[in-house]
Amino acid sequence: MPIEMQHFSSGGVDIAFIDEGAAEATNGTVLLIHGFASNVAANWVDPGWVRTLGRAGYRVIALDNRGHGQSAKLYDEAAYGPRLMAEDARGLLDHVGVEHAHVMGYSMGARVTAFLSLMHPERMRSAIFGGLGANMVRGLAGARPIANALLAPSMAEVTNATARTFRAFAEATHSDLKALAACILSSREPFSAEMAGQIKLPALVAVGDQDVIGGSATDLAAMIPGAEAFVIEGRDHMKAVGDLRFKEAVVAFLAKHA
Repeated sequence: MPIEMQHFSSGGVDIAFIDEGAAEATNGTVLLIHGFASNVAANWVDPGWVRTLGRAGYRVIALDNRGHGQSAKLYDEAAYGPRLMAEDARGLLDHVGVEHAHVMGYSMGARVTAFLSLMHPERMRSAIFGGLGANMVRGLAGARPIANALLAPSMAEVTNATARTFRAFAEATHSDLKALAACILSSREPFSAEMAGQIKLPALVAVGDQDVIGGSATDLAAMIPGAEAFVIEGRDHMKAVGDLRFKEAVVAFLAKHA
């Protein structure tokens, strides 16, 4: 059953979000940005992140990225990209009246967080990059096969193994496949090692040691001045999301930078 969400307009695009624990929060706010083909429920509510962070004393806000979840579905490739999504995140902070927040993104959301950390560092207390390590600066290869898989009439017609994984996940999250295809084919502005070196915020990079999609947490952390790396042992891209050790590492990191 869909969770009840609020909505606001980001440059005319309807964005759904949750805002939990404002009255009880003692340690500030955490903004969560989910991954490709996911949504607030699948990435943050069901794996226990909202509950964990709330119990740790944080107000938790999280948005369904454009084209995802309960937010507006857009079919023009030009309507996507990390800068536009970063502006959606900044707009959400404005909408709920939060001046500064810790920001955590997972996978695609980590990439959006990286752009946000350069575009609006004054709005952030720290940055947490989950599920995306060294491949942050290498970009995503094979967007076209994934888009083709999303647009295929059925899963039976998808033969590419990686593309099948994306299609299966998109179906599991009841996503709009056409909107996701436009999202993944949108202009994927490179995020270079030089750009990573310009991040001046406290940063944590957390990736599973079996995550071939995200790449090395240690290698990305080495590019960001002062960043910490947390390797989630025995976890791949999907299974790392709800890992208890990952949650504990994030809560400990946030406590240091509260």
